[in-house]
Amino acid sequence: MEGLGSDGAASVMKWKSDFSRKFQYYLDKSTPNTMERWLGTLAVAAIYVLRVFYVQGFYIVTYGLGIYILNLLIGFLSPSVDPELEALNTASLPTKGSDEFKPFVRRLPEFKFWYALTKAFVVAFFLTFFSVLDVPVFWPILLCYWIFLFVLTMKRQILHMIKYKYVPFNIGKPRYGKKSSENSSRIPRD
Repeated sequence: MEGLGSDGAASVMKWKSDFSRKFQYYLDKSTPNTMERWLGTLAVAAIYVLRVFYVQGFYIVTYGLGIYILNLLIGFLSPSVDPELEALNTASLPTKGSDEFKPFVRRLPEFKFWYALTKAFVVAFFLTFFSVLDVPVFWPILLCYWIFLFVLTMKRQILHMIKYKYVPFNIGKPRYGKKSSENSSRIPRD
């Protein structure tokens, strides 16, 4: 009897290990494809929104999802080392041209932000299949409260960005204009 149970447990562990390895392989392959990953997350979010709209319920689950997304967004927009705490240690972000440049490093990197957001939508989608979580609430109040929290949190975050002079977005490599034709005409030709 015990031999049969250990074979079953071993096969389950092998299946779990194989699945985990294959999942990690595809996750690693998706890392450089930022646009495709975010489009996939947008599709998952659209499926979730359609599910909630179709069943006309699960507003508490959606509210919890919204609070979690707000928490992820704060981590995504925040620097890994808080400038307020760093200022106490006498090291701070550069404020003059002569100061050392420190690149912006996020507390929550983009890939982890994307992965956590996608997992949150998938989990919330599966939670909509349990009727015990469909608590009857007046959803406009939850929506207004979430918007209020979002505005206050983003205001505080933007003021923090302005105070410590950091921008959490990478605009990209600067592009320079084309060379003027005047310079090329001055080159002597033989």
